[in-house]
Amino acid sequence: MKNFSLWLITLLLRIYFRLTLRLDAPGGMTSLPMSGPLIIITNHTGQVEVPVFATMLQPRKITGWAKAEAFENSFLRWVFGAWDIIPVHRGEADMSALKSALRMLEEGRIFGVAPEGTRNKTGILRRGLPGAAILALKSGAPIVPVVHWGGEVYMKNLKAFKRTDFHIRIGKPFHVKAEGKVTSEMRQEMVDEMMYQIAAMMPEQYRGEYSDMSKATQKYLVLTEL
Repeated sequence: MKNFSLWLITLLLRIYFRLTLRLDAPGGMTSLPMSGPLIIITNHTGQVEVPVFATMLQPRKITGWAKAEAFENSFLRWVFGAWDIIPVHRGEADMSALKSALRMLEEGRIFGVAPEGTRNKTGILRRGLPGAAILALKSGAPIVPVVHWGGEVYMKNLKAFKRTDFHIRIGKPFHVKAEGKVTSEMRQEMVDEMMYQIAAMMPEQYRGEYSDMSKATQKYLVLTEL
């Protein structure tokens, strides 16, 4: 039943996006590996990027966290069930959600994370939160930044019966490494470095908190191959 739901959701979304988006994604998602654990970090407007990524990555499956309250919606619960989305309780250290994410990566899945932690409706980057760094350190999985812009006006355009220009770019893979005890300050430095990787691929007007690229470092990042 889950496989049928996934097939149906993917089919409907592909048709829907052909009607509502002008997709600009050179090479699509073909540069990403077809197997093995992978963390995708991305900016998060919450308008359209999650279903676009989930559709483009097929037959690979991507999962991630979503706020627990969203599962109260029966339609979203059906979609999230097909995608194996993990409910997370915001505002607290949800260790169950972290353990579920690590298990998904151990199974060789793609796990999508938005370091900003919540939807950013303007599309202009806000300060990242340390949760993505914790997942990266504990899993040891390779990380790839996948950025997007244009989707912040998707709902506005939809109401006006206009298609949205939606841009996607894929960055270079890396690992997060640290020696000795990792402090909260170190985790914040790590996620800031991850966010600068995202910012570097976006037009300047979207970089927000990470506009000053001269502050970008790679103290904890190790470039790798997939």
